[in-house]
Amino acid sequence: MSSFLYRLGRAAARAKVLVLAVWLVVLAAAGGGAVLLEQGTDDTFAIPGSESQDALDHLGRVFPEVSGTSAQLVLLSPAGRRVDTPAIKNAVADAVNEIKKVDQVATAADGGVSGDGRAQLIAVPLKVQQAQVHADTKGRLTAIADDLAAKTGTHVYTGGDAFSNRVPKLSPTEGIGLVIALMVLLLMFRSIIAAVMPLLTAVLGVGISISLVYLATLVVPISSTAPMLAVMLGLAVGIDYALFLLSRHRDQLDDGLDVEESIARATATAGSAVIFAGLTVVIALLGLAVAGIPFLTTMGVAAAVAVALAVCIAVTLVPALMAFAGRRLRPRQRRKRKVKRPQVARWWVRTATKAPLVTVIAVIAALAVCTIPAIDLRLALPDNGTEEQGSPARDTYDVVSEHFGPGYNGPLIVTADIITSTDPVGLVNKIAGEIRTMPGVAAVPLATPNPKGDTGIIQVVPTTAPDSPQTDDLVHRLRDSEQHFEDAYGTKTAVTGITAVGIDVSAQLGNALLPFGILVVGLSLILLAMVFRSIWVPIKATAGYLLSVGAAFGATSFVFDQGHLADALRVTHTGSVISFLPIILMGVLFGLAMDYEVFLVSRIREDYVHNGDPHRAVESGFVSASRVVVAAAVIMFAVFAAFVPEGSATIKPIAFSLAVGVFVDAFVVRMTLVPAVLALLGHRAWGLPPALDRALPVFDAEGDSLVHELQLADWPGVDEAISARGLGVDDDRGRPVYRDIDLHVPRGGVLVLHGAGKTALLFTLAGRITKLKGDLKVLGRVLPQHVHALRREVTVIGCRDSSAPAREMATALADDVELVLIDDADLVLRTDERDALRDLIARRHTASGRPVSVVLTCQDPDRLADLLPADARLFSLAQPVEVH
Repeated sequence: MSSFLYRLGRAAARAKVLVLAVWLVVLAAAGGGAVLLEQGTDDTFAIPGSESQDALDHLGRVFPEVSGTSAQLVLLSPAGRRVDTPAIKNAVADAVNEIKKVDQVATAADGGVSGDGRAQLIAVPLKVQQAQVHADTKGRLTAIADDLAAKTGTHVYTGGDAFSNRVPKLSPTEGIGLVIALMVLLLMFRSIIAAVMPLLTAVLGVGISISLVYLATLVVPISSTAPMLAVMLGLAVGIDYALFLLSRHRDQLDDGLDVEESIARATATAGSAVIFAGLTVVIALLGLAVAGIPFLTTMGVAAAVAVALAVCIAVTLVPALMAFAGRRLRPRQRRKRKVKRPQVARWWVRTATKAPLVTVIAVIAALAVCTIPAIDLRLALPDNGTEEQGSPARDTYDVVSEHFGPGYNGPLIVTADIITSTDPVGLVNKIAGEIRTMPGVAAVPLATPNPKGDTGIIQVVPTTAPDSPQTDDLVHRLRDSEQHFEDAYGTKTAVTGITAVGIDVSAQLGNALLPFGILVVGLSLILLAMVFRSIWVPIKATAGYLLSVGAAFGATSFVFDQGHLADALRVTHTGSVISFLPIILMGVLFGLAMDYEVFLVSRIREDYVHNGDPHRAVESGFVSASRVVVAAAVIMFAVFAAFVPEGSATIKPIAFSLAVGVFVDAFVVRMTLVPAVLALLGHRAWGLPPALDRALPVFDAEGDSLVHELQLADWPGVDEAISARGLGVDDDRGRPVYRDIDLHVPRGGVLVLHGAGKTALLFTLAGRITKLKGDLKVLGRVLPQHVHALRREVTVIGCRDSSAPAREMATALADDVELVLIDDADLVLRTDERDALRDLIARRHTASGRPVSVVLTCQDPDRLADLLPADARLFSLAQPVEVH
């Protein structure tokens, strides 16, 4: 990966004009397509397979009048006056007749007068869902309401789901996050060019991703939350990913590296970390499909697209822009070694690690306490009670709640299969009569068969609000009675309606949290074990992630459920949060937490590998990485927090929870708990059991392999077939098979290996053993980075198993293989085979005339005397010496 990114970064720098042009064309094409073709968002939260959704779909076929969205007109008389006077009744009847004539209206009905006599409700079911309601329909209903108000001297509110407007919108407040990000970047880089560059690339990525999301509405329904989530994530990760590359590039320029070479190396090293971080976020977001809810899956895909685009821009456009800036990105003054700026970081890490066990206990205890309010976290889908105060839908919702009761804002529908009944009206009335006596039922205003007489409809008004736990309990009681209704009346019933659908969605999302959490935690353990080759680092990182999630849940419940600080944060609706917040938070925070973990711990591990002192490594690695991690976390926090003050009821709690989660994870977990745990573990923090080390692939998240490769670029100074320095390999138990091997085999040379470990060394040279120590180049390729490419250029012949090793070597030479490795060559006993093998070794040229190098192993070198040319060299692993 790092080698590929190195080439990509260099290519982007050289073709900077083309790269910039391509991204601008992509932005223009995606934006133009979105403007011309987008179909608008759809906030119909369906959950296929649930009882409520199946019943609602059935109603759409047999009783469409009650399966669509609805509007409400509410007359409210001044204090001391009633609305049930003859004049007002006549005016209401005329208005009902007018409403029935409006396009898309299924019917209209007098919903009754409130208990205090001041309010009257007109229910207006529509034939279509909320997303399909025309503006003309809402305009006609509003005009009828205004006319009714003028005739009756009352105030007429027009609302209901048909008038809801839950589409989140960007406001100038969100720009505060970008301003804070700019200030942080200016303080960090002290360069306007360097500070503006991440903002420009992040905005460009967001523009493309949002355009693609709206283009996708051509083929799939997408909720209005998806674009805003993509904006939040795209801005946050886009700025951070560009920050990582720019920081590494400027450090390298400060060390005197050439611009183009620095861009290539920054793309390979920091770009590898960006790829890893972006991959974890994308996987976690795509993992939202675990819930099995289509609208959540599309939301995860939309956010994943935004993150993937941010990664692509970081490793292509950012290098191109760095090439445009050239030497102007170099810090104006070279940093001196004894600089005072990291002293705060040094004091912080020393404080955290002075008594590491105390730090660990204190952090865990504090975050556990912060998690306690999460017990009260209640999930629900947004309704008109979450709309902005002063909007028609919210005003109508509040009036209905005050004068009729909160349950009238979210009635339930009980359907009954009455196709076999001889008295459908009587049957529906009997079931309605039983439902009226149930606890939690305020009224049953409607009980009727459909026009065909095959399905009965019973409207049930709860005593409590749609998002209250008591309404959940009523739904469960109704469903628990389904078997009773079937036994007593021979009819199957089901509970549906928008409120029931919302309850089912919340329940399914709640049930999906555990499998999703297992997926995320398992992924975290595997990925981090791959990166850090450690058992304790992944366990510590995953535990820290869970603590961050718990604290974010607790803070969200503290504000949005319990109502603390609600006024300060302009929270107008408390008691519940949107159903998919927990799973979104877990997915997004997972990727961001792994981002900080990799950037911080990789520096600590690098120092540990170099000096071997775990406590010194924690301090030096922390100090070197802390500035970038702090800047990235502050930017991420600012972007998320900026969506809280003016955010919609849907986005506000998500943005708040992400802001809290990022703050806790970056500053409390990664920069306090992590150093303390690593200091507590010492040497035990690093290392994998050998068997697990071999089983797990290597993910070079910081580009260490490329750095190693670049260091060996000019070594050994001559073109050799094999160059080895300090080469060593351990067995399954960590015991050395061989160590400190120095080899130099020229092109066309012949080397004979014998002694303990000869076969292991042979397979190491062939690229078959990749867990090695020291430096190794074979045919000019650094191993183990390029083992896959090398294996096509090397042939290994095992004489113990081969019946015709000479024929295999001849085939390899015909295929232009330049390195032939022959194991147990002294087992070739047949005279004709030995003669053929001797001739091929003597010739040592491929079919195209290139020289061929040969390495043989044997038990007894004397038995190979007739096979070897005069210039062959022997190497004994019993007493390793440098061989030329």
